[in-house]
Amino acid sequence: MNAKGKGTRNEHRSKRILETAGYAVCRAAASLGVWDLIGVSATDFVLVQVKTRDWPGTVEMETLQLFQAPSNCRKLVHRWRDRQRQPDVRTL
Repeated sequence: MNAKGKGTRNEHRSKRILETAGYAVCRAAASLGVWDLIGVSATDFVLVQVKTRDWPGTVEMETLQLFQAPSNCRKLVHRWRDRQRQPDVRTL
């Protein structure tokens, strides 16, 4: 599987995890924006950057941290490693 296909698969895996947790999820990866997934629930919402293998680099991590979001928003990074059933999750 090529890198783009692997990344897309992992975005869909993260989307299913959020939907199971009660979020309505929009996949925004094709827009090449800052966030890959946007999840909305009755009480809050999440912005998720999905990575395969490595955490975001220094510049990208700074961009994610500085992104202006309301106080009821959580910013997360999901890192999928090969052969793992769940991502490593880092809250920003």
